[in-house]
Amino acid sequence: MRHEVRFSGFGGQGIILSAVILGRAAALYDGKHAVQTQVYGPEARGGASMSAVIIDDEPILYPEVSVPDIYVIMSQEGFQRYGAQAPNEATMLLDSDMVQGRPLCTYREIPATSEAQKTLGKVIVANIVMLGALVQTTGIVSRGAMEKAIRDSVPKGTEDLNLRALQRGMDLAGSKG
Repeated sequence: MRHEVRFSGFGGQGIILSAVILGRAAALYDGKHAVQTQVYGPEARGGASMSAVIIDDEPILYPEVSVPDIYVIMSQEGFQRYGAQAPNEATMLLDSDMVQGRPLCTYREIPATSEAQKTLGKVIVANIVMLGALVQTTGIVSRGAMEKAIRDSVPKGTEDLNLRALQRGMDLAGSKG
């Protein structure tokens, strides 16, 4: 089954890393095909950032996301630029601490930034909290694949913190009925 996922937020939130981790989990550990692309403004840190991943059981012939079916939005500007026009059939995960707008499609509010700060003590893992919510909500990749991809992708010495962030995101998404 094909999924097109668009991540958006601002530079410094780990938007591109999130897409890389998701693609790695799919391609290396779940045996699927994956392609990742990214866009960020000249402002880099603090400017709008977007990254996309296509995951498919079949080879991917065209690497550009055309109509995402899943959105992970971590800033208001990211929502306005990349998520406000999401099709009704899409699923969206919003960082409810950072996004004021709400889409017409199905969405879940995940307080990733505040949970990363309050529960985990590091706001920098908010993106991993969102990845946990993504796995729990969509099942796009297996938990085991995501854990391996996180271990491969985060700085040495932060693996346990990031795995706790993944679990926290899964717990938040699981509690949202």
